Amino acid sequence: MLRNDIRNIAIIAHVDHGKTTLVDEMLKQGGAFRQNQQVAERVMDSGDIERERGITILAKNTAVHYGDTKINIVDTPGHADFGGEVERVLKMVDGVLLLVDSFEGPMPQTRFVLRKALALRLPVIVVVNKIDRPDARCQEVVDEVLDLFIDLGADETILDRPFVYASARRGTATLDPDVPGTDLRPLFDAILRYIPAPEGDPQGPAQMLISTIDYNDYVGRIGIGRIARGVLSEGMNVVTANFDTGLVSQPLRLNSLYLFDGLKRQPAREAVMGDIVAVSGIENISIGDTVCAPEAPEPLPFVSITEPTVTMTFSVNNSPFAGREGQYVTSRHLRARLMRELQTDVSLRVSETASPDAFEVRGRGELHLSILIENMRRQGYEFQVSKPQVLYRDIDGVTCEPVERMVADVPQAYAGAVIEKIGRRRGVLESMHGLDRVRLEFLVPSRGLFGYRSEFMTDTRGEGIMSSVFERYEPLKGDIPHRSAGALVCFEDGESTSYGLFYAQERGTLFIGPQTPVYRGMICGQNARPDDLVVNVCKQKHVTNMRNASASEESLRLVSVHPLTLEECLEFIDDDELLEITPKSLRMRKRVLSHEDRARAAHRAKQA
Repeated sequence: MLRNDIRNIAIIAHVDHGKTTLVDEMLKQGGAFRQNQQVAERVMDSGDIERERGITILAKNTAVHYGDTKINIVDTPGHADFGGEVERVLKMVDGVLLLVDSFEGPMPQTRFVLRKALALRLPVIVVVNKIDRPDARCQEVVDEVLDLFIDLGADETILDRPFVYASARRGTATLDPDVPGTDLRPLFDAILRYIPAPEGDPQGPAQMLISTIDYNDYVGRIGIGRIARGVLSEGMNVVTANFDTGLVSQPLRLNSLYLFDGLKRQPAREAVMGDIVAVSGIENISIGDTVCAPEAPEPLPFVSITEPTVTMTFSVNNSPFAGREGQYVTSRHLRARLMRELQTDVSLRVSETASPDAFEVRGRGELHLSILIENMRRQGYEFQVSKPQVLYRDIDGVTCEPVERMVADVPQAYAGAVIEKIGRRRGVLESMHGLDRVRLEFLVPSRGLFGYRSEFMTDTRGEGIMSSVFERYEPLKGDIPHRSAGALVCFEDGESTSYGLFYAQERGTLFIGPQTPVYRGMICGQNARPDDLVVNVCKQKHVTNMRNASASEESLRLVSVHPLTLEECLEFIDDDELLEITPKSLRMRKRVLSHEDRARAAHRAKQA
């Protein structure tokens, strides 16, 4: 049986192609806001980090009404590191809107999310967004998208659907790029026509697959998913069943039920097959569980999530400044927080190590793990992390490493520098096209991209755009140089002075300014030479009773200090270094703080 009064869609795209902006306009034109209501831009990006960085991190549900039809919308992340969010929410919907920038065209994440949608045989409506850009090239982008469909083996029914041309910022859509649109009606009409209505048995025993977990301090864990069969009602008894483990829980009472409407969750007495709902009252519910009627515990299969490719060690902070700024500093706090993250992030893996104070954390990329680190430090946690490492696999007796498809869009003058740098990092140029701006496509080992983004921005004078997505595992490519320069290491505990920094800056680039507390073994800058150098940034100027009246007395003027962001710190640190993270500070340090102990270890290694 079909429910023609409802449609369930996900909006998927590469990062910064306009998904969240389009959802804003769909909400406005779908009547989710009052006529005079003040609404923030990118209203679906509700997290602090999402607003600061302008990216979507968590998939979010909303709904609009168009005529007599309710359209449930899932706004998904665009960055490859959060692909796990996209993979699991595709089980909730019956079709997808694929957004493509009218200038950039299909990018690595476009290929990734489209492949996942086609694997689930979901119908796709292509929306060419940002057609109001002065450099828009709609027809060429359409051809590139069609080539991508053919490359991924899409069937003819997908190729027969019309393309929708939109300007999400202006809230307009049209089926003909030469005829400007006035509103989003053509897009809504295309959704009703080409996205199928939910199909299932509304009279059968209840069955709902949990695709997302939310948490509330008052009601606990909240499961979000689509009802595949039957009716769920407030107060009814249900069980949870898992397809992979075969485990079935004891009967539990469904405390509350919510339907999505606009930006709110509306309490509901009951929900029917096809509805996307949020349920609470089921303790220990997890992503991939199926909520069933007790008389028919039939679990639904869940999508297989792509495995992590990057690992880091999270450990208790043991620096001389440990415990000064953080609220949660023990291994018990750290373990509990990481285990709690596992409940909502299906792409994350956490395992114990030989040390009770350290945990191995695996994720989809540097950004994936850095967002977790940033969230933890804002919540009052204090800990330290190691340099990110890629995860190797043994395939048919051959050691293999993850390889990413990287696309760089750069001015022609800088293309040579990018090709040279990627070549040093064992990357292979797959394609190159364009005149004024050149699009370069590489296959690069994941470890070759560690620390490259800041180098890329320098080489392209800030005009380049690069993105990458995991492609496959390939045999190990060989050695890749990580860092060409050494570190400036503090000589003693104390507080940095202008006098000490003035003489240290001749040796390289400083990361700290005057009056910064430092300790022995802490990294305060980057050396201009390959080796590490110990410097005394706490040195005081000797005071004498002699007055120097010379006009040439040197003024202690510091060259610009370059404090590093979290991502830059993760890119900079080497195998023998750690990053100390507190709610207020980021400090890079040597694993062994004593200079003498490091020198002895280096001497023994050279002799061996």
